[in-house]
This record gives sequence, C-alpha cells and structure tokens, in this order.
Amino acid sequence: MTSAVDVVVVGGGQAGLAAGYHLRRQGLDFTVLDADPAPGGAWQHMWDSLHLFSPAEHSSLPGRLMPAQPGETYPDAGHVVDYLADYEKRYDLPVQHGTRVDAVRPDGDYLLVEADTGTWRARAVISATGTWSRPFLPAVPGRSVFTGGQLHTVSYRSPADFAGQRVLVVGGGNSGAQIAADLALDGRIEVTWVTQRPARFLPDDIDGRALFDVATARRRALDAGRSDTGGIASLGDIVAVPPVRTARDAGLLTAKPMFSQLTGDGAWWADGGEAGVDTVIWCTGFRPALSPLAPLNLRGPRGRIPTDGTRALGEPRLHLLGYGDWTGPASATLIGVGRPARDAARALTALLR
Repeated sequence: MTSAVDVVVVGGGQAGLAAGYHLRRQGLDFTVLDADPAPGGAWQHMWDSLHLFSPAEHSSLPGRLMPAQPGETYPDAGHVVDYLADYEKRYDLPVQHGTRVDAVRPDGDYLLVEADTGTWRARAVISATGTWSRPFLPAVPGRSVFTGGQLHTVSYRSPADFAGQRVLVVGGGNSGAQIAADLALDGRIEVTWVTQRPARFLPDDIDGRALFDVATARRRALDAGRSDTGGIASLGDIVAVPPVRTARDAGLLTAKPMFSQLTGDGAWWADGGEAGVDTVIWCTGFRPALSPLAPLNLRGPRGRIPTDGTRALGEPRLHLLGYGDWTGPASATLIGVGRPARDAARALTALLR
C-alpha cells in the first residue's frame, strides 16, 4: 500500500517532533515514521545516571516548556522521555512508532519513502534520524584479539554491571568523562580512563545554556563572513556536571594518554606501561544515521550530505535536521533544534506551494 503526503519526517525523536510541530503550524500534511516502538527517541536508551547539562526550562522544544523535575536541577533521561511522550501527545503529532525506513528514492515529482510497514509518496522529506543508531568504533590495534568484554556507550547502563572488574574507558568527550566518573564513584571498580589528547574540562559554571549561546554566536559569525570564534571547542570538551566535578576533585578522574594497542587481556602503552583489563567501554562517538538516503546519492566528505542550512544541496526536497552544527547551530540539542526545524518547515512550505 502506498500513501501520499506532503512531507514524511524520518525519525520521531526530539528533532522529528520539533519538525512536526512546525509543519503543523505551516498547515502541511505530514507523517512521522519512527523506528522505536515507544516515544522518547534516543533518550530512552541512555545510561541510568545520565542527566541533562541544562535546567529544564532551558531544555525545551518549541511551544512547550519542559517542566522541572522535582528534586533535580538537571533532569534525568527518564524525565526527558516523559516530556517527549507528552509533547507528542499534546500536539497530536502523527507519529507511527515501530516503523523502520529502509530507503528514500527519487520518483519524478515525488520521493518514495520505503518502510517495513509500507511505502509513502512524499513531496518532500525531513531526515531526523540522529546518530545514536550508528556508534563508531575506532580501528585500534589489537581490538580483535582482546578476549575481554567490549561495548560502546550505547550499551552502557550502570556500574552494577562491572563490580569487581578492571574497566578501560576510551574517549575524551562528555560520555567518556561521565561514564568514567560513574564507574569510579562506585568504589568497586578499577577504572582507567584514556583520551587521545589531554582532557579539557569547561569552566565549572558553564552548562548547556552557555553552550547554546556560544554555538549560536559562532554560527552567526560564520554566516556573516566574520572570523571563526571557535565555538564550544575553544572553551573545552567536557561539561563539568556535578558527578564529573566530584570524581575530578577527588582525584578519581585523571586521564591517561591513549594506549598503543590492546592485547589478549589488557592494554599496552608505547612507554612500556601496561594494564590488565576485563572490559573496554568505547565512548568514541557516533556517525550520522543516513543509510536510508543512500539511493539519493548525495553523500559528500566525511560521510555527510552537503547542505545549505538544513536543505540538501543536491536535492531541494530533502532537509536534514538535528545532526549537529552542519544542519543548524546546536541542532542536536533539545533547545537548539527548534530554530532549524522552523526554518526547514518554512522552506518546504515555500517550495511546495
């Protein structure tokens, strides 16, 4: 069966919901196809101790403030899931959960969106699939011979799973620091944290509110032809959320340089150092989940699709939303995705009408 709509939004997480909100305001006929069986996007798969970088009132999608979580300055992931589920219901957004999109193909004046539950003929598509489903694992020497456990950030849940183990945490970003702190503060785990370059903590008074302002100022400077301010990267890599500060100040969060290779039962450094390891946790980031768009042949450098704002340069009927600064400043955040979602909806309205 083939259904016809103005716009298909692929992905029902925070970016897909923000897109739906603005498409509704523009009066377009649309549907949102989401692979997850329940609302909440990637937030429903996060580790147990994860909290936002910002207070609730600074972590909201367009039109609806996130309510504060009792007893918490920075809401946890479960609170975000509840907020997104309520948002979807409040605005009666047409999200079809449990629908995996396999391909988006050109078909004359339309784009065919092929999913495991049917096919949609759309006049335009917004891709909002995020990155969580595409964890990146680096090609580290010895990774294939290491006999211990290995998992990526996406599979980490709590320190209880590693009691009594020697755990090697790899990665100098926020997830690496937060998971290393989570494990170290437990007290039952021997944690080694390694990073490619020395860990750079942002000032303790910096949270998501300031990060959004910095990212926005950088994008405005670049758009105006001014010199690059460096954005968030000029300040540091790691937001010092309370557990990270606690572990750091207690001397439990000191990063070692990246090891040279893994061995059968541990890691080896070029200076001769070595450590026994039971489990490696790879906090090594993600890549954009763009495989459904492969039939459009739009990929450019670094696996990205070249865009002007959110619009794909090679296909004006396609907009990409929520993948990071290359599709809108801070667009991979709750508070940052609203503006590029609005711009995408307006641009599609102008195109289709």
